[in-house]
Amino acid sequence: MRRQVPLVASLIMCFASLAFGQAAAPSPSPSPKPAMTKAQSQKLIVSTEKKLWEAWKTKNSKAFQTYLSADSVMVGDAGVANKTEAVKEIEGMGCDVKSYELSDIKVTFLTSEAALITYKAAQDATCNGQAAPPVVWASSAYVKRGGKWLAASHQETPAKTN
Repeated sequence: MRRQVPLVASLIMCFASLAFGQAAAPSPSPSPKPAMTKAQSQKLIVSTEKKLWEAWKTKNSKAFQTYLSADSVMVGDAGVANKTEAVKEIEGMGCDVKSYELSDIKVTFLTSEAALITYKAAQDATCNGQAAPPVVWASSAYVKRGGKWLAASHQETPAKTN
């Protein structure tokens, strides 16, 4: 009988741990969202760049607040600006943008979390009483942070006229 008590106690413990283990098993967590494909990323980057141009036209600083990375750097004829300066510039911008058109758009992925978009922009705009260059070649660097593509840098070069 003495030998059976430890055996019976061990069996009871095993069955109890199995029963409690099954009852306390966590519910399955939702499967993670599938990673964004390269084509989806490309489409999102182009769409975001177009949103930023439209925000420039409509003087919508909130779009710049949303789509620029915290450490973004904007390079223009007035110099270099960080995100705070760029957003403030849009808020008090003295530009009148009648129209713009982006063409020759190309997205180059540098890594899975960094991309460069290049394109040609035709624009009809005046800033502070001066005509903006009618055509520029532009580039923007994008970084993927927290699952979102954000503009980290932007630069424009006036196109040569023939």
